[in-house]
Amino acid sequence: MVSAAQDTDAVRVPVDDETVPTPSGDAAATRDRRQFLGEILVARRLLTQEKLDNALLKQRVSGKRLGALLVDLGMIDERDLAEALGEHFGVATIDLRREAAETDAVERLPEGAARSLLALPLRLAEGILVVAVADPSDQLMSELSALTRLDVELVVAATTDIRRAIDQSYRALAAVDRHVDAFEAANTDRRAQQTSASVAVDENAPVVQVVNLVLAQALRDRASDVHIEPMDALVRVRYRIDGVLHDVLSLPAEMGAAVISRLKVLAGMNIVERRKAQDGQVAMDVEGRAIDLRVASTGTVAGEKLVLRVLDKSRPQFRLSELGMPPDTYRVFGELVRSPYGMVICAGPTGSGKTTSLYATLSELNAPERNIMTIEDPVEYVFPSINQIQINEAAGVTFATGLRSILRQDPDVILVGEIRDEETARIAIQSALTGHLVLSTLHATDATSALLRFLDMGIEPFVVSSAVTGVISQRLIRRICDQCRVQYRPTTDELDFYVDAGGTRKVTRNSRFWRGEGCTFCSNTGFQDRVGVYELLRMTPEMKQLVAQRPTHQDVRDLAAEQGTRTLREEAVRLVGDGVTTVAEVVRGIHIL
Repeated sequence: MVSAAQDTDAVRVPVDDETVPTPSGDAAATRDRRQFLGEILVARRLLTQEKLDNALLKQRVSGKRLGALLVDLGMIDERDLAEALGEHFGVATIDLRREAAETDAVERLPEGAARSLLALPLRLAEGILVVAVADPSDQLMSELSALTRLDVELVVAATTDIRRAIDQSYRALAAVDRHVDAFEAANTDRRAQQTSASVAVDENAPVVQVVNLVLAQALRDRASDVHIEPMDALVRVRYRIDGVLHDVLSLPAEMGAAVISRLKVLAGMNIVERRKAQDGQVAMDVEGRAIDLRVASTGTVAGEKLVLRVLDKSRPQFRLSELGMPPDTYRVFGELVRSPYGMVICAGPTGSGKTTSLYATLSELNAPERNIMTIEDPVEYVFPSINQIQINEAAGVTFATGLRSILRQDPDVILVGEIRDEETARIAIQSALTGHLVLSTLHATDATSALLRFLDMGIEPFVVSSAVTGVISQRLIRRICDQCRVQYRPTTDELDFYVDAGGTRKVTRNSRFWRGEGCTFCSNTGFQDRVGVYELLRMTPEMKQLVAQRPTHQDVRDLAAEQGTRTLREEAVRLVGDGVTTVAEVVRGIHIL
């Protein structure tokens, strides 16, 4: 077997002799095999001969391997390349979406070696270790045999699939049991109960290692929150992934206090106080990635519970165009936030992506000619060229006092992290009325409810109608996994909901919708990542007139519908029709009475 790197570095047409010497012997055989890869791609109708020849010319200039170049150019995808390489080398091709690596096989190869060699052990049978690789070669086979001390059989898989499967197969939490055993051994001495706090601070303590592993796995699983919850006989650890909580780990009950103490020390919280709710924040590196943790504790009947909000600072910030808004919503919202004054409200419950939307908006507005200032609790992401203020109630910095100070700083754009009370609402509205663009979040179920909450706070209707220029309400719902999406026949109840919520009336019982059947990449959930659902209410002259008359919730909804506002449920159903999500996910994530 020769290297796939050699194979894909190949050219199918004659090349400059100064670049590639005239082949002879084994080199000539290799050259023949190089030609065969191109013929396979053309024979499979993955490429035309013309496109292949053009790619070969580009390869001579770029120096890239042919297979990698074809993938980069979008001519073939990685799985097509893997199948062609499998046929070329006479080895099996495997779909890692359908086959999970067995634990005993994974344990034969260290994680570091798997990542550096881009190789994943799949199964061990009769002393032979089957390993998925993207670049098969005799050298790689020998290296894997030396590392595992086993005979190795190579199979080919797509590069991206191997990377994903390595993340899924090598679990950071796999090492937790060893540290738990070490903790329990040390805890046999009764004095350990009195020194649990000091144990939590010891950098070499088992508790510290457990905390590090929990955070590392949370980052790998794209968890937005980590819940550490004491129960009667154990401590439950759960991750919120794509908006849904999943059980991931159970720790001994006696370890709970030490784990929570460790996290509270990191966050600068009082480890002695276990009954009063506390908040803290910590910046740290996990597996080479910078993260911020927002830590919140509260006392329960079973003990102290901790929730960590995980903010991965290494992820690129979303642009406004990347949020998934429909084109007409994106256009109108863009006009609203580029207005020189007025108030734009982003509404939704906790975890609905409001802050992400406003940060994306600030990225669009950020320019040297604008003075942008924010008042937040907490500052989740730091913008180098934006002036951001952190709430500090102990020092007297609240939303109201901070907003007053911002108004003396000659701002053009003001971001208020959240409007919680009448005082903050009045100052924000006054700012919008005096020539500033004010962006803020508000907890409300939909755009209409957010608008009317100002009236509930005691703000005069005519002031609200004058200051607010638009309200956007949003939710996040899970996307169907692209790796395992299949068509299915919806049930009668699903079709009835779909039509009642605004789906096309042409739907029949024979229509087919999309869903994820579950694969290794989505942990068999059928979903991966989330998409935003948006409801935009624009303050037209008619809407301003109606709001000034202190209308009911239904009055505002009726007028908004007449003027083209699509509700959250209607927008979510549109995503079902587009094959982005499922009816069941809409029922779960979009609950509007």
